[in-house]
Amino acid sequence: MIDNIQFDTVRSDIRVPGRYIEFNTRTAVRGLPANPQKMLLIASRLPKSKQPALTPVQLFSDADAANLFGQGSWAYYCVKQAFVNNPYLDLTVITVDDATQSNPADASVTIKYLPDNSGVLTVTIGGIDCQTRVSNDEAIPDVASRMADVINEASTLASANADGDKIILTARNTGSIGNEIALMASFSAGSAIVDQAFLDIKPFQNGNGNPDIGPALEQVAGRHYHIICSAFSDDLNARKLSDHIDLVSNAIEKRGCIGVMGWRGTLSTGTTFANEINSGRITIAWYKNAMEGNAIIAAGYAAVIAGENDPARPLNTLEIKGLRKTADASWPLFAEFNSALYNGLTPLQIVNNRVQIMRAVSTYVKNATGTDDPALLDITTIRTLDYVRDAVNQRIALRFPREKLSERTPLRVRSEILDVLYQCENAEILEAVLENKDKLIVQRNPNDPNRLDAVIPADVVNGLHVLAARVDLYL
Repeated sequence: MIDNIQFDTVRSDIRVPGRYIEFNTRTAVRGLPANPQKMLLIASRLPKSKQPALTPVQLFSDADAANLFGQGSWAYYCVKQAFVNNPYLDLTVITVDDATQSNPADASVTIKYLPDNSGVLTVTIGGIDCQTRVSNDEAIPDVASRMADVINEASTLASANADGDKIILTARNTGSIGNEIALMASFSAGSAIVDQAFLDIKPFQNGNGNPDIGPALEQVAGRHYHIICSAFSDDLNARKLSDHIDLVSNAIEKRGCIGVMGWRGTLSTGTTFANEINSGRITIAWYKNAMEGNAIIAAGYAAVIAGENDPARPLNTLEIKGLRKTADASWPLFAEFNSALYNGLTPLQIVNNRVQIMRAVSTYVKNATGTDDPALLDITTIRTLDYVRDAVNQRIALRFPREKLSERTPLRVRSEILDVLYQCENAEILEAVLENKDKLIVQRNPNDPNRLDAVIPADVVNGLHVLAARVDLYL
């Protein structure tokens, strides 16, 4: 029996002769929804920058970032890094002010004496080289003063002052995030690197009191961002990020997203940090002993993720640009890589002088009982589930915006959901849809006469990460 044709604007009580034709757009969309990725970045601004704190602004390039957030701020350098990795990124930035009671990290480079040869003095701050030519007959205080001017003109993450033979560096943003700024100094004469014993380098330290990202998250809680990148890698802000993402991604809000952070420290400290989070929606890129801070690593990693619209496609081998190659001694061995992947860290590796993602995983490693649980190991799993939910939600919203709930309705709804699942299978997002067809249940709720309940099987397509082979020798 054919269902009665329903009209939205053509009335049923018309007696005036004529032809009354309306347009129905509910059935126009028959494919899967697009999956453009919107990214939110949370980072520190400088006090006198143009863009107010806790006020989101959408950017499509890094051209205005220095003026908006202050050149030398974490926000500026994170935006710059993000667009280096994804020029077409849909990016929104919300900044926070430094905490009132926080202290900036400080460091110093002391020039004990000048080498015999003239050459170039290089001070590298957070991956940015500052250089000045040096003659062996110069006064050391003059060299220190000139280098301080070069550093300040470069607007690095730290400002500089000269005090005799010492270059004193102070992080522009306060907080423990400043302790992540790597510091190196070297002297070269021609193509030769001179013995560095004449330099005394004290790394950045003493920074404490990161800002609270909670108010920033509250300001954007109603918007849908697929990726939220936090510049801060401390326990308190990581927990606030995780709680926010769980809230907006739940069954009621349905704004599924993932959180991204970076880690440049050791494997042991990184895995401890990741295990504290233990979330299938948080991913942490680990680049051991990187010259760049955690925030810069995270911004590049998040932008690369945003560039992949296929939620099921692995991110293996994708390059994160803008990160300097680390020393050979810092490269993890196989056991470290494997341990990182078992403990919720996404390792970055150097291949052909490029920094690449080895395998993108979440921090989720154990369930609520403390049992090892690989269900959400790869970050592609939760991204795939989010996409399937969005696809089903869009189809039902388009097909049944004003539907009556009769005995026929569950079958019609089930048919539409099954069509979405088959299309996801064709796109290699899901698999075994036919085999799981009987597990797709759509039925009326026994207690609420206005509600349908559904069970939707989703066998996600996995990534090809491991090939095991045996070579048999025949003589």
